[in-house]
Amino acid sequence: MRHALFSPLLAIGLTIVAVVPALAAPACFEGQRKVEEANALRFQARQEARIGSHDRVCDTLDEIGDRYADARDAFEDCGAAVTAIDLRSEARNLRIAKKVNRCD
Repeated sequence: MRHALFSPLLAIGLTIVAVVPALAAPACFEGQRKVEEANALRFQARQEARIGSHDRVCDTLDEIGDRYADARDAFEDCGAAVTAIDLRSEARNLRIAKKVNRCD
């Protein structure tokens, strides 16, 4: 009798364990996409700095900050808080880049 009750409960538990990450995955994909956009914008900011376009560098650095904030929110929504914490270090590096380029 114990096995008859245990099997359905085990099946329900395994189903829940499989479904919850699948529901959270779109938010994690969104966060990853935002990080990739920020990386592309970081490359663009370096190119603009080489050209000497100070205003565009500052605007691009602001956009990078927005992407990191969106990514952090998306990762927190999907339960990847460790990744969200790692984005804090990226945001710190962004503040340093703004100081170096005298954007603030």
